[in-house]
Amino acid sequence: MAAEALDSTRSSSSLASLVDRDSVGALVLTLSLPFLFMHERFQPELAASFGSTSVEVRLADWALLAVVVAATVATVRLGTRPLAAGRILWIPGALLLAWLAFAVLRPASLDDGRFGDHLVSYAKFVEYALLAVAVPLVVRRRGDLTLVLLGIVLWSAVATAVALLQLLGSDIFSVSTSGWRYSSFLGRHDLAALSALAASLAAARIVTGRSEVPVARLFPVAAAAGLLGLVLAGSVAAAGGFAIGALCLWLAARRRFEPSRRQTGALVAVVLAVALGVTMIRSEALDDFLRFVGLHGDDTAQGVETYSQRTVLAYIGLRIAQDSPLVGVGWQRSSRPEVFEAYVDDARRRFPDVVELAFPAEGREWGVQNLYVQVLADAGVIGLALLLLTGVAGSVLAWRAAARAPTPWRAGAGLVVVCALLTLAAEWASLGIVAGIPLQAATCLLLGLAAAGAAAVENAP
Repeated sequence: MAAEALDSTRSSSSLASLVDRDSVGALVLTLSLPFLFMHERFQPELAASFGSTSVEVRLADWALLAVVVAATVATVRLGTRPLAAGRILWIPGALLLAWLAFAVLRPASLDDGRFGDHLVSYAKFVEYALLAVAVPLVVRRRGDLTLVLLGIVLWSAVATAVALLQLLGSDIFSVSTSGWRYSSFLGRHDLAALSALAASLAAARIVTGRSEVPVARLFPVAAAAGLLGLVLAGSVAAAGGFAIGALCLWLAARRRFEPSRRQTGALVAVVLAVALGVTMIRSEALDDFLRFVGLHGDDTAQGVETYSQRTVLAYIGLRIAQDSPLVGVGWQRSSRPEVFEAYVDDARRRFPDVVELAFPAEGREWGVQNLYVQVLADAGVIGLALLLLTGVAGSVLAWRAAARAPTPWRAGAGLVVVCALLTLAAEWASLGIVAGIPLQAATCLLLGLAAAGAAAVENAP
């Protein structure tokens, strides 16, 4: 499609002007966002049992199917040209899915008592991965991208508003409770993911200082929803990732937009505000961790502490990987008692001050709770390398869009993706392999937007 179609300069901001025959796919994607970013508990499901394995189909699955169908229709009408620019992403991504399929179907996995559940989990992982491919096929023009980002900002505002009501004492949409952290209708990690998208848009607007940045008129909404949502989610990993993402965003914008000292100061203030807010929310957990590493007092822990437990689980995951370094032990098998029990006694000796409940056991299959360590344990060095290559490829595509996009508007969109991808990369360090959740939807959505940005650069005159 011509560059003029990719970056239309029509000034009308009404919603009606964004919707036409060619924007149907983007509209379908936008309307799917509320279902993709909602906890499964609040979605009706259709369940089918196959032996001891149960398959649940929820609204999010139907929404994702609608996006894939819309992408297929767009392909028939307009071709697959947008995909070509993202080949550095598709190649490692496809190899990753193929290698993980081997991890699912290898003999050790086939003999596992929970093979059926693991197979369903992998299928869900692949299902959500299709979102990355579908996005550049339906987001081909400026108006298409505007629709999607508009949907993200508005749904983030709704999610943050619900979390704020929970802060004020309401028990609506209660998913989980943990200190002063709030989950809205998503879950804490997923609220952090959705908020990161809106916060990254606000950060890009600050650095560029231009109205061409996508949905710039919603900057106050994006800033309030994104930043407050990150704080209420209380994810230290997301806060750290946002700081790194904001730094990379500033570096990517430095030559093209030349942010002033005032803009740089505003970006730093935003990052510090998120860091301070999350520190206040997680002060007790952080204090427990400092005591665990011997930097604050020497009291013995009385209960399960978040970071000390994650350290124990990561240690066990690394020990599993050490004994199966190349191919791992099989998809999600690091959480199986027959796999991890051999390392628990060593972990007890290594961490004698951690309470017993924090250690995994039969009936307490906590998992590794770190995507990168779990992939290393389950799929080996090869799996981890392919995962990292896929993430790096997406970040490179977004960086190129920020630096080389044909218009400042498209460059601003690239900055959004750069910041948000790095934030989510950090958030995955606090969660293991959990397929089919909003955090995976957000990650695949961003990878797709990075490919769409690369298409805009490649097709520019």
